[in-house]
Amino acid sequence: MIISPNTAIQKTTVSQSRKIQLTSPILHIGSEVSRLNPFEYVQTGSRVYFPDREILAKALQQRGRLQNYIAAIENRDDITQLLEDSFGDSWWNTKTGNGEAIFPKITSSRKWTEQKITELRPMIRNGMGQLYIPGSSIKGAIRTAIAYYLLKHRDEYKVTPKVSEIEEKLREKLNQGDVSHSQKKKFLDDELFMDNLFTNFSLTYQDKKVPAKIGPNTDLMRAIEVTDSQPLLEDKTVNKRGKEVTLNLPVVAEVIVSSRFDNYTAKYRASIYTEMVRNVQTEFTLSLDTEMLSWFHHRQDMKIPFQTIDDLIKICSEFAQEQWDAEYDYWQNIKNNQNAQGKNLNFSDIRSFYELEKCPFTLRLGWGTGMNGTTIDLLLEEELKAQIRDAAGIKAPQFEAPKSRRSVMSANGEIKYVPGWAKFKLC
Repeated sequence: MIISPNTAIQKTTVSQSRKIQLTSPILHIGSEVSRLNPFEYVQTGSRVYFPDREILAKALQQRGRLQNYIAAIENRDDITQLLEDSFGDSWWNTKTGNGEAIFPKITSSRKWTEQKITELRPMIRNGMGQLYIPGSSIKGAIRTAIAYYLLKHRDEYKVTPKVSEIEEKLREKLNQGDVSHSQKKKFLDDELFMDNLFTNFSLTYQDKKVPAKIGPNTDLMRAIEVTDSQPLLEDKTVNKRGKEVTLNLPVVAEVIVSSRFDNYTAKYRASIYTEMVRNVQTEFTLSLDTEMLSWFHHRQDMKIPFQTIDDLIKICSEFAQEQWDAEYDYWQNIKNNQNAQGKNLNFSDIRSFYELEKCPFTLRLGWGTGMNGTTIDLLLEEELKAQIRDAAGIKAPQFEAPKSRRSVMSANGEIKYVPGWAKFKLC
């Protein structure tokens, strides 16, 4: 890796590397295509199938039905009957003469809702069509946890700016109207504090200062590597109670977006149909190059808050605990609503989920984690958080921020899960 035209810094041998088992009740990591229309998947009463569209088109062409398929898409017709006419009642098991599956089993999911899905958010897959968790998603969540930790313990680590100074700059932006929807994720980080926390470093290599512009070359996170997880392959196991459990179960579930009325009664806002993985169990590798870490010297003398992988896990766990406490407070105040636009908003299982005082998870990953999981907003004053939400998102005067939450319905139609909570166990 080249730091300057005259100085090449060679990557060092990783000083620490640990395999980590990641488990999660349920999560969703989005793909490059955020939403699929009804012609990019096929649903039955019990499953959702994602075809290999190139193979499907060739198979239909061989049967003289490709034009019918194209016409069905243009007319927005249901293609299930066309598939039955072309491939028989078990069309989802059809293979070509070369043995290629038109509807690969690994790209189908159980359907946890009786509703007809009209728009679907798919989960990310690797080049083999397997579900997985990108290392970049894990590393991004770790980065947010480090930022939160540094700002919370700023005196110990000599951090600038103060949270109060960040709040002052935010108020200036709000007063100037300088917060657009596109800045929703960005205006809270880079220019206000993230650059200073992560890239405002000089480098010393082989006892010599290396001239380098502030940016990717001086980013502290270069010392941390996170691999993609192992594929989330469906498997069976027996839990401690002797009950058989399916691991890495792909499901398409109805996700309830809810908020509250003035009297704290739950309010139904929308349903989102999302491909998720239930009972996640996988592994990834977390590496920390401590020699590279020693090259970094903050220009304002901020101390680096981690020297070991255990330190990183501790930082993540503290951030998780802060989110856990905030979510407990939110859900304890929400009242069930049995008739919310035809939805029974019964959040008893969600409240039970948060009853443990100590958070049993290490980090919150992926979609559905909200402002609390993706920013340092838990350090900000409540009124300011609400102003930011109103400026960058949907206005909700007199309500806390974030106002809405996402919860996942089970196959039985009960509101049962919250997405994204993940536990790390060093192997």
